[in-house]
Amino acid sequence: MVDSQYYLPSDIGISVLDCGEAFRLLSPQEKMYAHYLSRAAWFGSLAVLLQTSPESANIFVLLQRIFRKQKPAQLEQVATAAGLSSEEYQAFLVYAAGLYANMGNYKSFGDTKFIPNLPKDKLKALVWASQAFQEQSAEMEVLWNCCSYLLYSLEDKQKQLGLGDKGITTYFSGNCCLEDAELAQKFLDSKKLSAYNTRLFKRDNGGKACYEVRLASAVQKDCAVDGECETCCGSFNFEGKEFTVKRGDYAPLMEKVCFYLEQAQAYAANDNQRKMLEEYRRSFTFGSIEAHKDGSRYWIKDKGPIVESYIGFIESYRDPFGSRGEFEGFIAVVNKAMSERFAKLVSSAEVLLPELPWPREFEKDAFLKPDFTSLDVLTFAGSGIPAGINIPNYDEIRQSEGFKNVSLGNVLAVAYATQKEKLTFLEEEDKDLFIKWKGPSFEVQVGLHELLGHGSGKLFVQDDRGKFNFDQSKVINPETGESVSSWYQGSETWDSKFSTIASSYEECRAECVGLYLCFNKQVLSIFGLEGQDAEDVVYINWLSMVRAGLLGLEFYTPETKSWRQAHMQARFVILRVLLEAGEGLVGLEEVTGQDGKPDIRITLDRSKIHTVGKSAIHRFLCKLQVFKSTADVEGGRALYDSYSTVGDSGAHNFLRLRETVLLRKEDRKMFVQANTRVSGDSVELLEYEGSAAGLIQSFTERFQDDAEQLEADLLELSKRDAPCWC
Repeated sequence: MVDSQYYLPSDIGISVLDCGEAFRLLSPQEKMYAHYLSRAAWFGSLAVLLQTSPESANIFVLLQRIFRKQKPAQLEQVATAAGLSSEEYQAFLVYAAGLYANMGNYKSFGDTKFIPNLPKDKLKALVWASQAFQEQSAEMEVLWNCCSYLLYSLEDKQKQLGLGDKGITTYFSGNCCLEDAELAQKFLDSKKLSAYNTRLFKRDNGGKACYEVRLASAVQKDCAVDGECETCCGSFNFEGKEFTVKRGDYAPLMEKVCFYLEQAQAYAANDNQRKMLEEYRRSFTFGSIEAHKDGSRYWIKDKGPIVESYIGFIESYRDPFGSRGEFEGFIAVVNKAMSERFAKLVSSAEVLLPELPWPREFEKDAFLKPDFTSLDVLTFAGSGIPAGINIPNYDEIRQSEGFKNVSLGNVLAVAYATQKEKLTFLEEEDKDLFIKWKGPSFEVQVGLHELLGHGSGKLFVQDDRGKFNFDQSKVINPETGESVSSWYQGSETWDSKFSTIASSYEECRAECVGLYLCFNKQVLSIFGLEGQDAEDVVYINWLSMVRAGLLGLEFYTPETKSWRQAHMQARFVILRVLLEAGEGLVGLEEVTGQDGKPDIRITLDRSKIHTVGKSAIHRFLCKLQVFKSTADVEGGRALYDSYSTVGDSGAHNFLRLRETVLLRKEDRKMFVQANTRVSGDSVELLEYEGSAAGLIQSFTERFQDDAEQLEADLLELSKRDAPCWC
């Protein structure tokens, strides 16, 4: 009997990400710009298949070939004739939609593998009966044989992403472990190379370990080529080990990205956009993160564009070591009404920052006012779609040059719409309030989280010339009462220093900032909230966080004692902090549900949020910032790991609570996104229904140009590295 967490339920929520009105308001030039950027993002996002699992690209091609020949409605008749029930066919469609939406066969939120919820022989019968198989039986049989075992396999290591014996990853070859990742990070730091666009492959050379660092680039030559002064490629000896830096990872895909970015340049609205795209092209051509940083600098300067975008190897959540970025790209249209609220929040930032619980010296020397806009997403290409983003992730740019915040309005509108009967673990009297205020409270939390969470706090640095960005003789560590004794040196960054906990720790810090500042009347009034409404929003914001912390247990794996999702680990940590605060602030009671099965009731004493709750977050948030500012990995890890522990002793048996959470879990919604198509001098928006069939059709039409060549490239890239995962 397979655990249901490894299936996607047939009734999973699938919603249209509506951007029709926003797109229609664009000028012809803006539509062309958005179209070509979208093409670049979608082709680049295919790299995620190769960043996820050994089998993802092969499964993707198998599905594309089937659905290019027969749409879901046509294939249904074939499925019935092949002996599939309607439930089994729906399960197949949901699996295919899930693979497309997650860009691989592991959930983007939680990193758990999912497999088709129908017998393997039934799926094989459907493949064999398909028109694609009738026309190319030999090729389709080879493709099935390449991926069918791993498509269904749930061996312990294959159940989740992870490094070494903890799970599957294709950021590292199968023979790499944590020690290899740490050594590679030291090597990259010594060469002033970022890990963001790399993968690491280890091989044995006559009993000696040799490492290949592979950069994502269209260019496959390792020597300097036209447009380059020098190359970072070559062979190096480091701590007695041989390292080779090579180019050409995902080369055919990076070529496509560069091609479409060049097309987009012709429709850019200004010089900043043109220069930004030029630097992005240089980055994806040569594998240069320095060029991507330069592109990001122009992006920051491009204030208030009508069409907003970002593209590259961005978030490091799914690298088990926490340093390598997954490819993503988004293109969105500004929602002017909501953006005005966020602009007011930015204007208030310098008044709000001093309210945070750390000393002035631990805050940036000057707050660099960012763009903060609400966007309606046209395209979000990658493994998943967030609700808000604070980028770029490059510390040196965020600290001294600036950043941008975006809230994805049409994502929020759909993702957090809740049905009362599906609201788990809340008291009845809280449910109506939760439904009424969940959306507005989340807008406030996202605003504070992105702007004043990720946008706050200083990193103490000593640069390569020995210069400090703080006064060593005067700055006191508030946790010890002594002078600051540790800091970042040279090319060390937050991600490289805190590695495996960096993403979750930073999300926790940002979430705490949101909780801490959401009491502020000025903040609440910016979002149109006064009086009792404002009080209710604060209560629901805190209640949402407590509930999210409990729901987070779904994303913990007891067998490996590891967390699979950075945000949910962060929220569990906050739940632990609030439970520890005591005084009846938060309660978790194990009860029996109306269905006779185990259930949980959450209570939150709203009269104590302002006192007990705020004081607990004050103390914890200060600790988080001090450890981060001072590069105190040992202290930060000890603190964070202690609150991340999921055990069966103490006041709450979290392992037993986890079983109840799994029993009553609801899978995250999937989004159906529109496509764009050039028709003469104009751009059409192609929209699809909010169903598994609609999501599938959007993907087959998205890549129908040069489909055969693209699929051949993906299969070749997958085949080339296949021996590395054994």
